[in-house]
Amino acid sequence: MSVSDLARRIEAARRVVVFTGAGISTESGIPDFRSPGGVWSRMKPIYFQEFVSDPEKRREAWSRAFSGAAGWTGASPNAGHFAVARLVASGKAAAVITQNVDNLHQESGVPAEQVIELHGNASYATCLECGERHELEALKAGFEKAGEIPYCRRCGGLVKTATISFGQAMPEKPMNRAQAASLDCDLFLVLGSSLVVYPAAGFPLIAKRNGAQLVIVNREPTELDVYADLVVNAEIGPVMATVAPA
Repeated sequence: MSVSDLARRIEAARRVVVFTGAGISTESGIPDFRSPGGVWSRMKPIYFQEFVSDPEKRREAWSRAFSGAAGWTGASPNAGHFAVARLVASGKAAAVITQNVDNLHQESGVPAEQVIELHGNASYATCLECGERHELEALKAGFEKAGEIPYCRRCGGLVKTATISFGQAMPEKPMNRAQAASLDCDLFLVLGSSLVVYPAAGFPLIAKRNGAQLVIVNREPTELDVYADLVVNAEIGPVMATVAPA
């Protein structure tokens, strides 16, 4: 009944915003961050200030990035990602706000301009000074052959994977876009987020307080379930494949 209820709510909605967390990508084999066996239980996070100030921490960060140790890249989109892409392609969903850094929404067919990445993207790097984009493959050879820590080809500044590290300021533009999208929707659909990481977890409440329906699809209960109009505790892929059929 809850899945059919979700389908009816999506059908009736004028403008859906999809908000995704690690739970949608664990079905592609990407580990989450905080659960037992997750990324941070296997390796200590490198804080932003450590990266900036300590060359050895930068070297360690790049070793992780090029080895794929965190497991954030190299996976393929799953049924949940493709279902979200269909909602966007149909015009039903206006934007996808994501806490994930795996680029899988773009790979599933969601136009990049409709993906709002709150925590950045692990599939490429940017200069911390001028913002120049650097592809990882272009940086990898120099690091592996000569141990060269990447610097910007444009300005010589420090280059870092385009993820938001602990201690790093949240990106202003994506945060503003996410707030605007949350205020403009009439259905806010959470997929696979535990909703404990703020400020990202505040967007469902912004939408709800502005009159939108709030629906949460997650394997486990969340702290925001009490505010939701509908909660579905199930796997994301099978649920979304049902409500957004091919």
